[in-house]
Order: sequence, then structure tokens, then C-alpha cells
Amino acid sequence: MKKILDNKIILITGGTGSFGKKFVEIVLKKFKPKKIIIYSRDELKQFEMSNNIPPRKKNIFRFFIGDVRDLARLKTAMENVDAVIHAAALKQVPTAEYNPFEAVKTNIMGAQNVIDAAISTGVKRIIALSTDKAAAPINLYGATKLTSDKLFVAANNFIGLRDMKFSVVRYGNVMGSRGSVIPIFLQKKASGELPITDKRMTRFNITLDEGVNFVLYCLEVMVGGEIFVPKIPSLRIIDIAKAIAPKARFKVVGMRPGEKLHEEMITESDTINTLEFNNYYSIIPNNQFINQAKKKKFFKYKNQKGKKCPVGFKYDSLTNKHFLAVSNIKKLIEKHFKFSKK
Repeated sequence: MKKILDNKIILITGGTGSFGKKFVEIVLKKFKPKKIIIYSRDELKQFEMSNNIPPRKKNIFRFFIGDVRDLARLKTAMENVDAVIHAAALKQVPTAEYNPFEAVKTNIMGAQNVIDAAISTGVKRIIALSTDKAAAPINLYGATKLTSDKLFVAANNFIGLRDMKFSVVRYGNVMGSRGSVIPIFLQKKASGELPITDKRMTRFNITLDEGVNFVLYCLEVMVGGEIFVPKIPSLRIIDIAKAIAPKARFKVVGMRPGEKLHEEMITESDTINTLEFNNYYSIIPNNQFINQAKKKKFFKYKNQKGKKCPVGFKYDSLTNKHFLAVSNIKKLIEKHFKFSKK
């Protein structure tokens, strides 16, 4: 990996979240950034995060209290910034359903504010984090993230001659993230009964480390306008339960409103614009204003050449070719969680 972040100033919106903390950890190991700006709303989380930064690295950190809804504050925070990772969002599906316009203000209007601030201050590379729920959305959270994705892709139309690139990284559930099923199962393991939404349910699986490293790769190779989707394994919800508590009873509690049976990251309708690479897919913009020279760049990243996906292709957690066995799920959980093997 090229040292793309050496001597660079990086800003992370929602930087005190699980992604932001892991991103900082990995960036400090792999690069020598000039400055890292953590932009978020929660002063307590910023205080706790600052206390965990190695003393010899504290001088390169800046903590900005701010909301992505505040354009003026974003512009101030982005002065002289080289790269922005936009991770801030309202992510809880039930919360977004109950407070719809709050989700719109953060996930859509906030996204446009990030774009406007970046263009205004001349940030060179901007990556927005997306979600599987943005593909054929059935809940408000997914709809807001789909809108955000389209805003970031379209932002490349308005940069003029500026040396700027906007792209999106989309992946599914992060193993062990807040509100995910593994911490819940671990907590309820001792009771001898685990709540299962639906025994047929499948999900993609990616670790925080894998997510961050994929974002860093995309930051290096991005042309501008792509939605990058990593190739990752699937797992069955019932297999997660078996890996954690093989002797437990399963209580089927039903799916929550707005929840899908299977995760979808590339729809069949996206196929015409999707390229396949060794370890990921790239949904390229279908835009008449993109010149041929730039279009050719989408087909080759570093030494990899992309190929068009066949008609009818889709990428979802049910039809995925790679599923994790129960034994592999157990090993991953043992690695990333405090987990009793009993």
C-alpha cells in the first residue's frame, strides 16, 4: 500500500464510533499522518478516545465538537484537510423509523453538508461509508443512505477543474458492532435460550479491521464516483447461535420492522454498471458527462483489470458462494470477543 496518508491531514466524521477508533488505530500503525481530526458530537466519547491515544501521538490529534448538520462548523474543521472519511450517521433502523426527519437531517442533509464543505475547502479525497441497506431499501435508514450514496457519486459532477474525488464504500454488518446479534447471543448464552429472528436469515460478515483496510485501499485507488463493495463471506444466523451456544434452545421471535431476510449489496438492476475485481466489486457511475479517458480508469486499479458482471448478476448474502462454517464462526468470535469455549 502506498503511503497515501503520510504527512497528510485526515478528518473523520463520526470519528468516536467503532469504525473511527479502529481507523485511527490502523492508520497510526501504517502511516505517518500530519494531523488527524476527530469530528463528532459527543464530548464524553472524545474525552475517552483522547485518553487512549499513545502519548507520543497526542500532538497530531485535534478533537472538534460538531454536527454534520452544521455546514459552517464543517467548513472550519476541513480547512487544509487532505482526506475526509464520512462515517457519521444515524444507523439504528427502529430509531430512524420513529424519528424519520432526524435521520433525513443527519444522513442526507448532513451528507450534502460534508460535500459542500469539502468542495469549499478543496479536500482532495472524500470517501463516504454506506451500508447494505442502501441497496433496494425497505426502511428509512436504507433510503437515506441510498440518497447519500447518490449525492457523493454526483458530487464529482460539480468539482470543475479541482483535484478532488468523491467515492463510496458499501459493506454489510460489521462483526460485533453495537446492536448486532453476537454481543446479544453472548449475553444471553448463560440463560440457555437464544432469540432467533428467523432460522433462514443470512448475513454478510466483515470485521472492523477488514472494513478499515478496505477503505484505505479504496482511498488509494479511487477514480471518483465508484461505489466499492468488498467480497466477503456470508453466515447463517442459526450457525452463529450454534457457534456460541450449541446446547441452547432457540426461540423464534420474528423479524423486526424494516429488516431483510438476506442482506443485499448489489442489486440485479446495478449489474449493467458493475465491474468485478479480484477481491471486490465496483459500481461505476452511469453518467453521460464522464469523458472516455476517465471511464477507462474505472476498469483498471493498480495492476487489476475489471470485468463486467454478467446480466442477471446480484450480490446478496443468500446466493454468495462463500459461507462460513460453524467452526470458523466460533474461531472469529473467540478472536474478537471475550468468549468462553464451554
